[in-house]
Amino acid sequence: MKTISLSIICLIFSLFSCNQKKENDVPVPVTVPTKKITESDISKLKYLEYGLDIKTEKAIESWEKYKELEDIAAKLKKGDLTFFKDNSEAIKTFLKEFKEKIPDTLNTPSVTARINALETKLYKLESLTNLSTTTKEELSSTIKEFLESLSNLNLQMNKKLEKDTQDFNIQ
Repeated sequence: MKTISLSIICLIFSLFSCNQKKENDVPVPVTVPTKKITESDISKLKYLEYGLDIKTEKAIESWEKYKELEDIAAKLKKGDLTFFKDNSEAIKTFLKEFKEKIPDTLNTPSVTARINALETKLYKLESLTNLSTTTKEELSSTIKEFLESLSNLNLQMNKKLEKDTQDFNIQ
């Protein structure tokens, strides 16, 4: 009899304890980190930027796609990522034409290698721009990589034309 009464007491106790609700449901505000990149964010990026020499500028005067690339980079430095948003076909076409129309004086393996590196960074930037899970830090890092690759392309074109103008006639 003691066992039955003890069982009934335990059953009643468990039924009453299950009905109790804890009132600790405090809403936790969800903060979504912003991935909006501004001009000031990009200006804080530390990288070595090479410009074009006068000889190089003359050599690429007719290379329209390079001028377009400079415009894309200038907009990017202002925080404008619209070129990279849902624009994969235009980017693919741009890169194809960019590589096809390299001036003959600059169409060397070393310059082509820098163009391939630039292409890789451009595709990476395009994919991260379109991902909803991309953090601001990842995007900033990829922008820096793209701008560095453009700077390295400029440096390589400058070096190539400088080397071509050197006089190797040693007497």
